[in-house]
Amino acid sequence: MAFATFIPTIWSARLLAHLDKAHVYANLVNRDYEGEIKNFGDKVKINQIGDITIKNYTKNTDIAAPDAVDGSGQELEIDQAKYFNFAVDDVDNAQSNPKVMDDAMQRAAYGMNDVTDGFLAGLMAVGAINNGNNLGSDATPLVPTATTAYDMLVDLATDLTEKNVPMAGRWVVVPAWFHGLLLKDQRFVGNGTDYNKALIEGGEVGVAAGFAVNISNNVPATTTTSEGVTTVSKYKIIAGTRAATSYAEQILKTEAYRPEKRFSDAIKGLHVYGAKVVQGKSLSVLTANRA
Repeated sequence: MAFATFIPTIWSARLLAHLDKAHVYANLVNRDYEGEIKNFGDKVKINQIGDITIKNYTKNTDIAAPDAVDGSGQELEIDQAKYFNFAVDDVDNAQSNPKVMDDAMQRAAYGMNDVTDGFLAGLMAVGAINNGNNLGSDATPLVPTATTAYDMLVDLATDLTEKNVPMAGRWVVVPAWFHGLLLKDQRFVGNGTDYNKALIEGGEVGVAAGFAVNISNNVPATTTTSEGVTTVSKYKIIAGTRAATSYAEQILKTEAYRPEKRFSDAIKGLHVYGAKVVQGKSLSVLTANRA
């Protein structure tokens, strides 16, 4: 790759485009404050208006003094920073497809996406506020079957509804094995078959119980190893809306350079991001074990 053709802003845009294609959890949050971040360590103030009291009105009687608006504030901090740094040898570059750098950039984006999505998933799982509704817990995780998995999504939807979460725009992220159980239930398979087929690329695999169903291998879970055997349990199947979590990211630097001791072209980049669960009640979590 000739440095004369390297334009950092274009490569940064390419990188973000690749990130957007691969994201699952990061596509299920709002990015309302993304334009306000510039550097690692930046903080964005998020103000939320409290409840307004509704009072009875009596004709020909003075109304009460106005309530003071309570604007409770939260901060979204850009506290995560990751980088990539890769090189392509001159010999390999000369003998391979000219798109080798772009392909490598896609792999860098995929790697960063995997880390970012895991970060967001864990954040949401901790920040969710359940009402209950038989959604399991770390002490007593549920064990879904082909006949009960769909019903558990209904329970997740009920939990959100009881917390006054809007019906529109609801999503749920499930692990592959849970999706496999749903595929054995006619209530899922028969619901919008053509729609289901059209959405595989973005992680979304169908609709069920009022949710857009997404599949991810980054669903939070507990991993334990005993006598050489690794067990994964207590999967946190998260449901909610975009209003629940705010996320912001930025590619701060993308630089091309020639490593001093190599005949190769190299690219390095710095990715910063942060997230905040701003409405915990807009998330619900089902804790489940694989049978």
